[in-house]
Amino acid sequence: MLSTALSLTDPPVGALPAFRRGVRLPAALLVAAVAGGLLDLSFPEVGWWPLAFVSIALALWVMIGRSIGGAFVVGAAFGAAFYFTHLVWVGTYLGPIPWVALAGLETVLFGVGAIPLALAYRWTDRARGHATLWLVGVPLLIAGLWSVRELVMGSWPYSGFPWARIGMTQANGLLPEAASWVGVTGLSFLIVAACASLVQWWRAGGFQRLRGVLPGAAIMALLVVTPQFPTGDAGWMDIGWVQGNGPSGYFDDRTPGDLLAAQTTATEPLLGQDMDLLVWPEGAVDSDPLANPATALHLTDLVDRAGAPLLANAATARDGDVFNTSMLWEGQRAPQLHDKVNPVPFGEYVPDRWLYERIVPDLIDLIQREYTAGQNPPFVTVDGVQVGLAICFDVIYDSVIWDGARQGAQVYIFQTNNADFRGTDENLQQLAFARMRAIETGRAVVNISTVGTSQVIAPDGQTIDGAEANQTAAAITSVPLREGFTPAVVLGGALTTVIALGAITGFAMAGISHQHFHSSPRSVRGETDA
Repeated sequence: MLSTALSLTDPPVGALPAFRRGVRLPAALLVAAVAGGLLDLSFPEVGWWPLAFVSIALALWVMIGRSIGGAFVVGAAFGAAFYFTHLVWVGTYLGPIPWVALAGLETVLFGVGAIPLALAYRWTDRARGHATLWLVGVPLLIAGLWSVRELVMGSWPYSGFPWARIGMTQANGLLPEAASWVGVTGLSFLIVAACASLVQWWRAGGFQRLRGVLPGAAIMALLVVTPQFPTGDAGWMDIGWVQGNGPSGYFDDRTPGDLLAAQTTATEPLLGQDMDLLVWPEGAVDSDPLANPATALHLTDLVDRAGAPLLANAATARDGDVFNTSMLWEGQRAPQLHDKVNPVPFGEYVPDRWLYERIVPDLIDLIQREYTAGQNPPFVTVDGVQVGLAICFDVIYDSVIWDGARQGAQVYIFQTNNADFRGTDENLQQLAFARMRAIETGRAVVNISTVGTSQVIAPDGQTIDGAEANQTAAAITSVPLREGFTPAVVLGGALTTVIALGAITGFAMAGISHQHFHSSPRSVRGETDA
């Protein structure tokens, strides 16, 4: 039995060396800040993905022995070091206030989410004499609580910001194939579980009890050897894509029609060549073709010259609302439409505008766009081929991607505009999402940006074609089509729900058990906050 193989006979908590019981608050703050910096380095542009494991292990270690207040400040120290570095590109759009506001909010939420981790470690100290609970049960609980924090931060407030998820650190590493089985949330869960297992093994004696490393090592081995779930070959599609490199930033100096002209000029080398679909990035059309006859005529003429439908994007007004809309323009036929599902708060609309205008009126007045959330499905049909869609930051929302796959998408096209973040690593971070989505769904992804970085990504995550940032580029690429669902798509939100409910249930049971068995003053021994 596992409990026999992993037999533990640890001394009581008070007799453990200090580094295994936790560290004092000043040292914990320093370690947490270092760990936050390491996590940022695991994401692009640096992309040293193994540092994510080091970061998580350190972040968990400094939660041991924390009081509620101590857990919050230590978690916030990690969050501040990570988010203020990782999201520095936000400030290039509207200045430092949005950067400080977003990074500050994420820091606070991360700190609040650290409290259950510290409580879980405290409440499960009595499991020290039970090897399976100590080395397997506790790490799974910790991983579940970390995942719940990711889920909450990724959905609240104002639709959340699921940008910095642990699973995404592995997009360019050795472990992303597991996402095709368990999704990004499941991959985050397994990574944290492996790190938590190693922390528990170290607390149990480390190299003095080598058998205790087996659970963590088993998870790591599983992640390394797991192949990508296979999807079926469904043929090829020749897709022309154009990175126009026009003046597409919010505050770029331009006149009406400049964007459309730049994109059209960049497309000229492709006209007359055989292709099944022509793709433009987000915002490439700077007037509403559904309301502007001249723009509609321009697109229709381009489709005739290309001999293929055009997947374009523009702001459109319908029934009194404004949408960020991708449209499959097919000449004389009515276009197929998909509206962005999650407009970016304080970028594409201002939630509770009346409130924020009182706080920072000059800043809020700069944001004139008020996009409405779309309700139509995230796909279009091109000559019988279903094409899944995600507009810009919609790529970070699981439901948008899963919905496209379940509608039968055989390939994905992600249209984006990174012009407001020129010179930062935002585009590479977003590109990592695109790569992970290809692996997760087993579909190729055509990720097209106004100014870069644009790439065509194979179903296994390898780059087929692409263009660097800040250059004009156009090409026709043969893109593989796939059919069949990966377990990540089939399980979808069900697995996420199981992880969340399991963590909440385990946390509640640990609290009840702690209350029942540790009502004496002994229960607070081992807390290390000064």
